[in-house]
Amino acid sequence: MNIIFFGSSEFALPALEELLEAGNKISCVITQEDKKQGRGMQIRYTPIKEFALKNGLNIFQPANINSPQSSEFLKKHQPDLFIVAAYGQILSPEILAIPKIMPLNIHGSLLPSFRGAAPINWAVIKGESKTGVSIIKMSPRMDAGPIILTKQTAIEENDDALTLENKLSELGAQAMLESISLIKSGKYTLIPQEENKATLAPKLKKDNGRINWEDSALNIRNLIRGCLGWPDAFTSYNGKILKILKAQDTGHKAQEKNKPGTIIQVSPEGILVATGEGSLLIKELQLEGKKRMPSADFVAGHKIKPGEILDNF
Repeated sequence: MNIIFFGSSEFALPALEELLEAGNKISCVITQEDKKQGRGMQIRYTPIKEFALKNGLNIFQPANINSPQSSEFLKKHQPDLFIVAAYGQILSPEILAIPKIMPLNIHGSLLPSFRGAAPINWAVIKGESKTGVSIIKMSPRMDAGPIILTKQTAIEENDDALTLENKLSELGAQAMLESISLIKSGKYTLIPQEENKATLAPKLKKDNGRINWEDSALNIRNLIRGCLGWPDAFTSYNGKILKILKAQDTGHKAQEKNKPGTIIQVSPEGILVATGEGSLLIKELQLEGKKRMPSADFVAGHKIKPGEILDNF
């Protein structure tokens, strides 16, 4: 089976590792272009490129995967399968038609739920108790192709976007190997998605992380968990951005006299804040220009006190 692999982020790495370890022929790895990052604007490779270099794999990094030059390059390899996982560019119908058998995608949700660029984040933000991965035959419509195989997992109480991504990346690798086995044996079935059950998970923007203290403590905690890593949930304290990185829904009702966003109590356990429904105990945070720290350390270094308000700018 001749495979061209498309991927850029850490989410795609276990699938590439497992495919190679299982003895599949990876004729080429397609990944995003190198980027300059950090204060020194140093060139950074994608995790997929770093792995491909270490393992002597052929690498292609087109600025536009849908260009005539890219199409010609891909056709030369005469692939049986495309395997796409968190690549970062949308493939045109012309590109999707290149593999002899089909193009496959590893998607981080139980489709048709959470179609789009950020399914893992939105599943956490929405307070879902379960999610999974779907292996689909790619179609021109984003994440709308028929399903070959799904695998389900629970979203645990302490999961966040980062821990869940790690779990789903491993699950996706397993599901991809099983799907390839089904394809090799000719025993696979393409199951159409139920369009009336489709929901969307668009790419997160910075403002998606803005905390609305009028919301419930439960919903705010889910937002904090789902936005961890990017864009991070944030509020304002003394005119500066304050990222909330870890918090606990206390399950206790805040007194009605406390305006949502009001600091109710400050203790070594954290900073207790009133919300529209219940109260939230902030455990870890990061003030603009400072490092991430436990709330106890933040309290020790700032004159924060009950009655102050965290606002929405």
